[in-house]
Amino acid sequence: MRVFSVDIESRIDLALRPPAEELVTREELKTLLETEARPGHYIGFEISGYLHLGTLVLSSFKINDLAQAGFKTKVFLADWHSVLNRKLGGDWEKILVAAKYYREAFKLLCPQTEVVLGSDLYHANDSYWRDVMRFALQISLARTARCLTIMGRSENEKLDLAQYFYPPMQAVDIHEIGAQLPHGGMDQRKIHMLAREVFPALGWSKPLALHHHLLPGLAEPPKLSGEADKQAKTLAAKMSKSKPWTAVFVHDSPEQVKAKLAKAFCPPEAEGNPVLELAKYLVFHEFKEVVVHRESKFGGDVAFASYEEMEAAFLAKKLHAADLKNCVAEYVDKIISPVRKHFENKKELLEVYEGVEITR
Repeated sequence: MRVFSVDIESRIDLALRPPAEELVTREELKTLLETEARPGHYIGFEISGYLHLGTLVLSSFKINDLAQAGFKTKVFLADWHSVLNRKLGGDWEKILVAAKYYREAFKLLCPQTEVVLGSDLYHANDSYWRDVMRFALQISLARTARCLTIMGRSENEKLDLAQYFYPPMQAVDIHEIGAQLPHGGMDQRKIHMLAREVFPALGWSKPLALHHHLLPGLAEPPKLSGEADKQAKTLAAKMSKSKPWTAVFVHDSPEQVKAKLAKAFCPPEAEGNPVLELAKYLVFHEFKEVVVHRESKFGGDVAFASYEEMEAAFLAKKLHAADLKNCVAEYVDKIISPVRKHFENKKELLEVYEGVEITR
């Protein structure tokens, strides 16, 4: 595999390239790259509904950056965790069938990356469940409950006993899969910080942690109390399969993409604007120049060489929200078009979703 550069600083910069939002820590990553040519990486996904822009596309951008920087990248398909979190109704057989679809999608966009199924990892490691118990002995039930946001739950929900094993299992996954750099969206921060705290007590090396930006859904974000922190607001607003009208799926037709963007929340500011976020994190990640097509009476076509230029034009009211939405819809469709076309010839991978209601 081609490594991006022998220069360590360049490799670090690539790891930190957007959509990366936080690295814990840069100094530790520098030391790791100085001592190991191809460190281990992993990012885990529950297996549930259709893949959307945040789950597949944005995550793949970061996975490919890390592969190019010389990491042994791995996508972990967490079938056990999916059952615990009642994905696809908690039907293990459906989850295993859906895992084939997830594997196909990630191999399509991340060809250099190994895809690992949770069951296969656990069966190959006799020590896994022993290590889960060892890890669990290091944390309180209250501390475990505070990590339940990693599975889209809160500590105030009524849960099954088995669901409390989710956090220690996910933490031990990092060790078992050999990942010095666990990676996920900002919603996974709590479990990574817990692993960094507990691993040394088990005689394991403390992992680093890389977190990427979470794409918001297209609807107006829910209004939380003033006491809610930034992370809570981000989690409440993130793009979700369970709210299909607010998510752009990789199987959406051009007409569906345009219709969803047309209805998208688009306030006259940059903060909390999901349309601008799609432009920033997806469109300008893939295209050096973006052209907004407009009728001559509205100023004609206008080209932007950077997201900053587009944002400035929008905030100065030189770019109408309708034109911004149409432009973002056009370029987002270009990004997902190869994925959509790929699965048009593999419809058997999607049959598991027929008649299944995605509730989370």
